[in-house]
Amino acid sequence: MKALKNIKLVTIEGIFTGKAVLFEDRIEKIIAEEEVEGLKVNGLEVIDGEGNYLAPGFIDIHTHGAAGYDTMDGNYEALNNYSKAIVRTGVTSFTPTTMAMPEERITKALDAVRQARAKGVEGAKILGVYMESPFISPGYRGCQAREAIKEPAISFLKDYTDVVKVVTLAPEREGARKLVEFLRENGIVASVGHSAASYDDVIRAREWGISHATHLFNAMTGLHHRRPGIVGAVLTTDLTCELIADLIHIHPAALNLVFKAKDWEDIILVTDQMEATTLEDGTYELGGQKVIVKEDSARLEDGTLAGSILTLDRALSNIVKISDLPLHRVIAMITSNPARLLGVADEIGSIAPGYRADMVLLDKELKVNKVFVDGEIKC
Repeated sequence: MKALKNIKLVTIEGIFTGKAVLFEDRIEKIIAEEEVEGLKVNGLEVIDGEGNYLAPGFIDIHTHGAAGYDTMDGNYEALNNYSKAIVRTGVTSFTPTTMAMPEERITKALDAVRQARAKGVEGAKILGVYMESPFISPGYRGCQAREAIKEPAISFLKDYTDVVKVVTLAPEREGARKLVEFLRENGIVASVGHSAASYDDVIRAREWGISHATHLFNAMTGLHHRRPGIVGAVLTTDLTCELIADLIHIHPAALNLVFKAKDWEDIILVTDQMEATTLEDGTYELGGQKVIVKEDSARLEDGTLAGSILTLDRALSNIVKISDLPLHRVIAMITSNPARLLGVADEIGSIAPGYRADMVLLDKELKVNKVFVDGEIKC
């Protein structure tokens, strides 16, 4: 048994001092700090939090790779090393994200994630796959390869309902309704993204089962006063949405517009990071395409943004700096909110008795100090 004391405990309700957390692989109890000295537990290990914030472990639902490894590498070694790299940024759970590529490359990646989940990895835990699918609009493909784009098809996913957690698609495309209904029936999140859909298309797709939006503002129809587009539909409904909070993909003013328009529980911060994350500037690859990383951004040769080199701890810090949101609300956007989207909010995303002991100690500058995964210190 371990006891973590001298902390500022971050919860959905607020930030509290004078508390200690007892845990093994799961959180056993939250007690008053002064009670720790009187505990009669054999082998109790007391850890001094040094006055740091103790937050739930971060959950990155949209991440392609890091440290030179990519989901589309399609092997256990890549996923394991990727998990070890991002755990150092406070991430304790993630959904490796695919790209629009030939079907055999995507299924290879899905098979690798299935294997890694069964075997376990040494860093952040894998929750399943976020499928940034080939079922998108050619006109809003972003850095996805045009030749890999195809019409929505259920057959592509039938053998992978156990591992796929989110699917991005363009609801205006032929066959989208059948796919969305299939996803809903199988407990998979259907997300609008890389799409030319109109406002009315999205409202209609919401009735089919679309419930989420992939990297809001990016690779989708924007907000216009006569054509509200996907952005308008997201801002005026209960669709949850992702924000790439590197301050490059979205201007701070647009981020604050979302914070004022949407309920904080419907917002999830993501990285959309690619293999160059944690590495130096240079030339890398994403979805089979050359990516140039320079001056904190990742771009194709034509200048198109190609994911990011953002980490989730920096996303947290960025939003705290540019908004007036309270810290515990921003932390919810990388903990309890993504956990709820993925249907695992009874296991992770909060620090409470019975939850997995996935926790992050952050200093006053919100830099990662220690990371616990299932109660074990990972960094």
